Amino acid sequence: MKPGVLIIDDETKLSALLARIIELEGYQTWQAANGKEGLKMLERESVLVVLSDVKLSDVNGIDLIKKLKEKKPYTEVICLTAYGTISDGVTAIKNGAFDYIIKGDDNELILPLLSKAAEKAEVQYKLYQLENKLISEHRFDGIIGKSRAIHVAVELAKKVAPTDATVLLLGETGTGKEVFARAIHYNSKRKQDNFVAINCSAFSRELLESELFGYRAGAFTGALKDKKGLFEEADGGTLFLDEIGELPIDLQAKLLRVLEEGEYFKLGDTKTYHTNVRIIAATNRNLKSEIEKQHFREDLFYRLSVFSISLPSLNDRREDIPLLANFYLKEYSGKMNRKLSGIDPIMLQQLEKYNWRGNIRELKNLIERAVIVSEGNVLTADTLPSELYGEQSTSVSVFEMAAVEKNHIHKMLILTKGNKTEAAKLMSIGITTLYRKIEEYHLR
Repeated sequence: MKPGVLIIDDETKLSALLARIIELEGYQTWQAANGKEGLKMLERESVLVVLSDVKLSDVNGIDLIKKLKEKKPYTEVICLTAYGTISDGVTAIKNGAFDYIIKGDDNELILPLLSKAAEKAEVQYKLYQLENKLISEHRFDGIIGKSRAIHVAVELAKKVAPTDATVLLLGETGTGKEVFARAIHYNSKRKQDNFVAINCSAFSRELLESELFGYRAGAFTGALKDKKGLFEEADGGTLFLDEIGELPIDLQAKLLRVLEEGEYFKLGDTKTYHTNVRIIAATNRNLKSEIEKQHFREDLFYRLSVFSISLPSLNDRREDIPLLANFYLKEYSGKMNRKLSGIDPIMLQQLEKYNWRGNIRELKNLIERAVIVSEGNVLTADTLPSELYGEQSTSVSVFEMAAVEKNHIHKMLILTKGNKTEAAKLMSIGITTLYRKIEEYHLR
């Protein structure tokens, strides 16, 4: 079935005839006698293209275009009129109409125009769905946790999101700084524009400069054509600068200019470029300490820290561990087509006691690994890597620990079909350690 078409025309006989012609081409149609009825039908039905008369009983069809596009921005509107004027045609196009045609004279154009409008509307609808999916995936409600610490951070992020204020996210590695950055962006007025992220520690100084600001052809050896920088890519949207504490001192001055003036230069160019971009930065470093060491500019720090949010470590929000663990269990069991119904209470107790140096990222990776190696329909403690046992309560005996470790290694060897190198990687231990354990537990 082709896209749905709504015909808005108070001449019911002509509307019915047009609907019949369109239906013969495979389209589904709906008819409305006036603008008010048409707007209600647009909301209720799966309409992608609207054919609207300009002279309606309750509203001017030219003005109706804006209202239709406000309801469903991805729809395309073709205006039909018995008495066309250049002025009306220009206004219709300005208001967002796909085209403006005269009844009778342009009848042969309706079907080809409808086909083009439907094709464009379908593409726009898919983009609209993707945008809405991104927005829904990055709601603040999607940030998991009931602890006081995470609640405070989320409430601060909600307050700053609608503004254009620069935000500095502080916290240990793996605490979810990019998750917060995306949530702030997708709950801001910039959500329809790009969210662009870069890790400042992942590039050399020269490469980072070209990534951020772009360059002109010939700026350096190998620069064969112009390249857009991330400030240009993110124009109108948000640029997330992760690990901002790793930004070289000379690039800090260039970033400061962007924050203060909205201006920058591309490599190899003397022209000034302007950008309207919101900056969200993140770091796990103590920037005040870096200032004292003269590794970070004090003026840049104050520009970045207009609004700071400290994200708690997982060790500071242990009551959230069961919620997070079960969330990732559902995610990875779905991806791997595994029917896992939950996590054993003993395993949850061990997760809650563990010292999470890698925070949420470490927990996420651990659950993914546990889903891979599990054999039953519930995750149990024997799916955990051996290093977790080193920090557990002494209530677990040495003999119990040895039995669990032996069983775990045995499962890994079965899973990897005896490939000891792969088994060692899965368990995050050295190959020599694995061979020693195999001998110790008489595994073959």
